[in-house]
Amino acid sequence: MEITKADQIRALAADGLEVAEIARRLGIRYQHAYNVLTGGNRPASLSDVVVPVHVASKPFKSPLPVDTLIAGGFTLASRWVLSADGDLVLDMPVPKAVGVYSFVKDGFAIYVGVATVGIHKRLYTYGKPGGSQRTNIRLNGFLKEELSQSRSIDIYVATPPDLEWNGLPVHGAAGLELGLISKYMLPWNMRSAR
Repeated sequence: MEITKADQIRALAADGLEVAEIARRLGIRYQHAYNVLTGGNRPASLSDVVVPVHVASKPFKSPLPVDTLIAGGFTLASRWVLSADGDLVLDMPVPKAVGVYSFVKDGFAIYVGVATVGIHKRLYTYGKPGGSQRTNIRLNGFLKEELSQSRSIDIYVATPPDLEWNGLPVHGAAGLELGLISKYMLPWNMRSAR
């Protein structure tokens, strides 16, 4: 059985995926997916393309539930909130230790990062990004947008130990971050989409 690209877009949206993730999964432009879902003007040449159901542009990754994080040793450390001035701040202090952090919305991880300089310092840079810090600026915008819609963003952290493999050092936090990004769909991690 074959279905149109538009049918695939609608099916993924019905499964709860956001427009950006639908576009990444199907290998199409964001605007095309958005137009299909909003009834906007969509180019006939794209919406009428028929593709086999069994063809996937990328391997499927499952979402990362907060329960999986907790079972793996993550703990709730803080929440992102907007100050009265509209600044991004934490509602509780976070650990200064090196580790991995995850932003969680509606029970699922949306971003995972490693803090090699310490979790406190790393999260501070999201609230006060420098002019050349593209990732910090991007995530600052995402967080402010979500919080302006009264959604909460929880921060879970883990501090895995460093290990050794065949006499060589292995950075536990960096390995955990990479493993999570490789295995799970994390919409705000650009590397997760690859």
